[in-house]
Amino acid sequence: MIHIEQTTYTTQDGNTVIVLTPSGRLDITTAWQFRLKLQECISKLSRHVVVNLGQVNFIDSSGLTSLVAGMRDADKVKGSFRICNVHPEAKLVFEVTMMDTVFEILETEEEALEGVPRSMAS
Repeated sequence: MIHIEQTTYTTQDGNTVIVLTPSGRLDITTAWQFRLKLQECISKLSRHVVVNLGQVNFIDSSGLTSLVAGMRDADKVKGSFRICNVHPEAKLVFEVTMMDTVFEILETEEEALEGVPRSMAS
């Protein structure tokens, strides 16, 4: 089981952003749960999602795959998908796999929330 904290924010211009903060390991045993949670949030709650990885000290390829899938879901509905506060131990995985160039990764949750819908306004 993975514990996922969910918070809803409303930005100044009235967009709803969902912040998901999973804790523990994002690996083959938990990635599918996280994937379903992302899918549910994007399809039912908001097309703007921020994933705070500050509590995730381990991530493997299935964890990364669930994040990629979430990003694709958000793209499909012209939303935004950002990652913030990556745990130092998990950061290495992003760098080694070059995933740090694929995702929009910000230092803090505040930064991630700040520009969400603006950068996606089309």
